[in-house]
Amino acid sequence: MPEIIVTIAGFFPMIIFPAATVIQLIALLKSKTGKGVSKITWFLFGIANIGAYLMSPQNYAAIQSIIGFLGTALIDFVIVFLALKYELSERNTASRCGDAVTN
Repeated sequence: MPEIIVTIAGFFPMIIFPAATVIQLIALLKSKTGKGVSKITWFLFGIANIGAYLMSPQNYAAIQSIIGFLGTALIDFVIVFLALKYELSERNTASRCGDAVTN
């Protein structure tokens, strides 16, 4: 396959993976709720992206691999962290409201 096609194709995951992940991150930041966000799925996406990066040793320094896989993995883990944070906050708020009602 011509090298130019391989190079251009390498930019697709660099753009699409982080863009798709950022869409979920923005939705999460706007809603400020962990409801509807599968934390396990996003965690596994993060692990898979790290695995995909490690599976391409000849491309460790390639910007496409770094952004497409490691950058996306980082955003995946941020989504998990925020979803857990919002879920914990929601539970604490519900608990305080329940305490106020019973007192």
